[in-house]
Amino acid sequence: MTKKSYIIFNGKLLSNTEKIFSVNNRAFKYGDALFETIRIIDGKLCFLNDHFERLKKGMKYLQMKSDSFCFEKAANEMLELINKNKIKEGGRLRITLFREADGFYVPLNQSTGYVIEVKSIDINQYQLNKEGLKIDLYNQYQRQASRLSNIKTTNAIPQILAGTFCIDNKLDDCIIVNEHQRLVETTSSNIFLYKKNSIYTPSLDEGCMDGILRKQILKIAEKNRINIFEGTLNANLLLQTDEVFLTNVVRGVQWVKSYKEKTYTNEAALKFVDEINKYISNNA
Repeated sequence: MTKKSYIIFNGKLLSNTEKIFSVNNRAFKYGDALFETIRIIDGKLCFLNDHFERLKKGMKYLQMKSDSFCFEKAANEMLELINKNKIKEGGRLRITLFREADGFYVPLNQSTGYVIEVKSIDINQYQLNKEGLKIDLYNQYQRQASRLSNIKTTNAIPQILAGTFCIDNKLDDCIIVNEHQRLVETTSSNIFLYKKNSIYTPSLDEGCMDGILRKQILKIAEKNRINIFEGTLNANLLLQTDEVFLTNVVRGVQWVKSYKEKTYTNEAALKFVDEINKYISNNA
């Protein structure tokens, strides 16, 4: 028997089986929506302020009226939902904001609707994957670098196409490139290269997501006096580096074992995992 769970829709606590959208929902029709996925550890939300900051930037860029959504109220509702769903350890929470308006491409008003949902995760703290990932380049779609690429909209067609490419080619993940054929990110993660006490990662100007865990990696590197190169990365660098690892808030840090014939180690990736867990524990 499936365990009953709950969501929050526009401030109301509902069963997750209730129908909440009509065919006129703008997230469904036009992808006119933003979302954030937030990691839960020990039943608590991680990096909430960073998520809200990115959500505010996204609302501003999409011209959603911020006064139609209360972040403080949403934070309280998130905690209520975690408690209602009895998540005591690991989990993931997603909040989706959509423009709740009539009209076609041009919205006729600016009210904002939202949905909050949670799911438990078997693993509580971040752990480095035991088996390294196999990756390759995905060239069939090029990411156009813009501010829109730095925020999380519900238009995920490029990532879906990249995901099907991974399945067809028996890969664990693949690297998306921009119009200049430079590295951007993978299907759902930021990418880092590590060599000789230096980390390399695409800058936001290259079209990558302004990742929450990406920020943490850069802070940890600076604190530990690891050299940071945040700029343009060509695929040739993948054959010259010692480590490649991927980051997102749900899975944490994942180390890559192979790209084509090149293989990598994971010592630095493991240290970053330890530092992130330590930070979360000290700031709980």
